[in-house]
Amino acid sequence: MNDRNTVTIRKMVLTAMLGCLAFVLSTFVYFPQMAPFQHFVDVIAAVLLGPWYACAAAFLAGILRMMTGRTIQAVVGAIFGPILGGLLYRRFHNVFLTAIGEVLGTGFIGGSVAYPLMTKFYGVTQPNWWFYIPFYIPSAAMGAAMGVMVVLILKKTGVLARMQAALTTGRPETAAARNQAGGKR
Repeated sequence: MNDRNTVTIRKMVLTAMLGCLAFVLSTFVYFPQMAPFQHFVDVIAAVLLGPWYACAAAFLAGILRMMTGRTIQAVVGAIFGPILGGLLYRRFHNVFLTAIGEVLGTGFIGGSVAYPLMTKFYGVTQPNWWFYIPFYIPSAAMGAAMGVMVVLILKKTGVLARMQAALTTGRPETAAARNQAGGKR
């Protein structure tokens, strides 16, 4: 198997693992009307996998949560944050901007999209189109902060660089390989 197939398979497996982790954490560690662990996983997925695989992991977690009786908000509140956070990380390589993207994508975009979907599919009418935004933002902010802490720990220990290398080249890069190649890349 070539490196390209290896990278794709690794990304798909990690996407599934992170989606299931978000589902399990959001199911068993529950706060009323909040799922901060979804956003915690979204930040990690956005940094490791990029926007589209991170969105797939969030979508998977949301669908699983809907199968356990949650509303469509489980999907809507999950998918926009990793897309925006992943795009920001891809452009700037800054985990703090990734967290801001998670909060803005989930809070404002997801909260705005939830209103017409809840009205259409569940018959729930709320006074304003922005009704869900104040509920989404604290959850996303708390989860994104936890995700940033984990990413910074992974970065400090060097694990993040090895994981990112394994997910882009198919080969985990070690310090010894960098030294043989002529220093840091």
